[in-house]
Amino acid sequence: MKTIRIRTFTILSIFFIPLMPWLFFVTAQLIETNTLSFDINDSNPQVVQHIAAITGLLLAFFIVAYEMRRLILKPLEKMSRVVRQIAKGDLDVPLPVSRITEINEVCGGFKVMVDSLKKSTQKQVEMEEERRFVIAAVAHDLRTPLFALRGYLEGLEQGIAHSPEKTAKYLAVCKEKTAQLDMLVEDLFTFTKTEYMEMELKENTVNLPLVLQKSMDSLNPLARQKYISIIVNHMEDDCVIFGDSHLLERAINNILDNAVRHTPYDGKIFVECYKDGNKVTFSVRDTGEGFSSEELQRVFEPLYRGEESRNRSTGGAGLGLTISRRIIRQHGGDLVAGNHPDGGAFLKGWIPLKRGDGSLVSQD
Repeated sequence: MKTIRIRTFTILSIFFIPLMPWLFFVTAQLIETNTLSFDINDSNPQVVQHIAAITGLLLAFFIVAYEMRRLILKPLEKMSRVVRQIAKGDLDVPLPVSRITEINEVCGGFKVMVDSLKKSTQKQVEMEEERRFVIAAVAHDLRTPLFALRGYLEGLEQGIAHSPEKTAKYLAVCKEKTAQLDMLVEDLFTFTKTEYMEMELKENTVNLPLVLQKSMDSLNPLARQKYISIIVNHMEDDCVIFGDSHLLERAINNILDNAVRHTPYDGKIFVECYKDGNKVTFSVRDTGEGFSSEELQRVFEPLYRGEESRNRSTGGAGLGLTISRRIIRQHGGDLVAGNHPDGGAFLKGWIPLKRGDGSLVSQD
């Protein structure tokens, strides 16, 4: 649909209003005298011509007023009603159209605003649903270690543990359950910060291989309990990035912890870290069963756990990989999951290299 600007409409109206009475006057003159000659000395009154001119003037005003109402006033009235409906929360109301360019531009601006409001509203609904789901799921996961902890403490209080060996066993279980509780609470706190709050990164120079090594050292005792070997396939020394070393260590810990928990006894975990163009790439592969097709689609969803990994004895609330991916994305990189051709789960991530001036290398 072709449109015109208000100033164009105004100029056309200014020309049209005097043009119409003139045309009517000339037409009446031609009909009355059969000539277009105007004699200023003619003493005959030109009543018909004047009546025609006045009629033309009135008709011109009527046409201009009608078009002004059709093209400008009615769309503005509709827009006013639409704005009131939007203010009441009705975001599906159709926006008016007009042949006036300025009104169409305003309608386009309102359309962009309405689309943004729809997206914002949808995101708020999704976040609220996720918040409720997180609270319900974590509350459910907290009950299991709390119930066990209370049971063992009550047993100790009632004197069920008659021997030092039994007392030590009860205390070890209590310690394990408190560790699970601590991990659940820490995961929930970190997830909440990365999802709902602007996490402030304490950025500094970080050598990613050192972060990987610290994580491997911290998880070695857990791996040795299952006779799992953590093997470094390839580790370049100078893989320097710019970021928060504590959060990055948390992300790597979650990835390695996930690998240890899902690798069978006598299994192996392979770790790599190297420069790849303008980024540092790292990967963790285990010799477990790998991800199913459903798990690959949902592995980074909050609180998602595959059916075989839902046993609470493995610990975790299903937030570890979600947190890892969000932390890495906050550092300008990404984390992906897949299955290695030789078998087992395979997680690969990358983070931009640090420039000499301290900034990150662009990936564009």
